[in-house]
Amino acid sequence: MAQPTPLMPHATATWLVDNTALSFEQIADFCGLHILEVQAMADDLAGSKYTGRDPVHSGELTQAEIERGQADPEYRLQMQQAPVEVTRTKGPRYTPVSKRQDKPDGIAWILRNHPEVSDAQVSKLIGTTRNTITAIRERTHWNIQNIQPKDPVTLGLCSQRELDAVVAKAAKRAGIQAEDVAGGDTRSDKEKLIEELRAERNAAESAATEAAQEAEAEAWLAAKRAAEADEAAGSE
Repeated sequence: MAQPTPLMPHATATWLVDNTALSFEQIADFCGLHILEVQAMADDLAGSKYTGRDPVHSGELTQAEIERGQADPEYRLQMQQAPVEVTRTKGPRYTPVSKRQDKPDGIAWILRNHPEVSDAQVSKLIGTTRNTITAIRERTHWNIQNIQPKDPVTLGLCSQRELDAVVAKAAKRAGIQAEDVAGGDTRSDKEKLIEELRAERNAAESAATEAAQEAEAEAWLAAKRAAEADEAAGSE
């Protein structure tokens, strides 16, 4: 059974790189990272510089364990005290930054097609605030002219199963039969699953594109730094 990783893997790896003589492989293994990520931290090529987190202070490692690893490059560091898992129990659903601009469109779609769904349900499903929902309903939202109702499943804001569950619960509470729900979904389970998988695939493709763009930006930054260093060396 694999041991747990530190609570903040990248920050912990940064600290170990800066403060120990452990090998990149040992650090990567302990933190659950790829060795190239650790190499980038050591070379200061990471896209964002992490503030180091001392695993000894947090109880995840002991100084003796670190020294044992430094003495034997083949030694695999052992977690001394697993971090307490942090679970989010309150607040709206987290939505990636790249999709937050789509929230108003998803909210408008639900308000138009499923008015029986409460503001609290919409807030939890989409990850928004009741003030935003009210502003869209009353058409006082600052960007109301550009809001176009779109299926939140297609936008990747929630899954089809989650939306169906919320609609069914709201309909039951309102005493509405499933076939009488405004804009009711009459698709088969197979069609719903296909659409959900398509939405997940589109979301994955979008994430891959963003990752490629970030990697390209990092490569450009590294090349720029190298060019600046060469220029500085040539002027001496």
